[in-house]
Parts: sequence; structure tokens; C-alpha cells
Amino acid sequence: MTDEFRGAGPHPPGGPRDRNAALSAGEFAGIGIEFAATILVFVFAGVWLDRRFGSTPWFVLIGVVVGAAGGFYSMYRKVMAAQRRDAERRKAERQR
Repeated sequence: MTDEFRGAGPHPPGGPRDRNAALSAGEFAGIGIEFAATILVFVFAGVWLDRRFGSTPWFVLIGVVVGAAGGFYSMYRKVMAAQRRDAERRKAERQR
């Protein structure tokens, strides 16, 4: 294990890097719950539509696919935004 991982490296524990890591962890803490909730909303909508139109299981299957696609898209957008912010932060640190 290197000194940097033990906290004796160029960035002291509790410094700006630790605060940024804490913000990132908090930002992504609920991503799994959001993904599951998106799928569940579309599945329940599919169940309701199947009962209304008697088309079991087609709307449920469509709900699962649309919910999963929506959840993945949401995760993709969050990851890309975090990468952009990280790249901008690193660029600003290099310019100092």
C-alpha cells in the first residue's frame, strides 16, 4: 500500500480531495434505489394497462424494458456529468 492511500501522501486526510470524494459518494448513494424505482413505476403502469386491456403480459414486459432503459439513461447522464465536473476540477488544479 502506498503512502498516498494511507493519508501520508501529497494530500492530507480531511483535505479537499476527501471532501470531493464524500460529495461524490453522497451523490451516487441512491442510484440503485432510483434505478429500481424507475423500473417498478413502469412495471406497475404495465400491470394496470394489462388489467385494463386484458393483454397480459405485454404491457408489463414493455414496462420492464422501458423502465430499465430509463434507469440506465439516468445513470449514464449522472456518470457523464460527474466525469465532466472531475475533468474541469483537474484542469483548474493544473492551471494553479
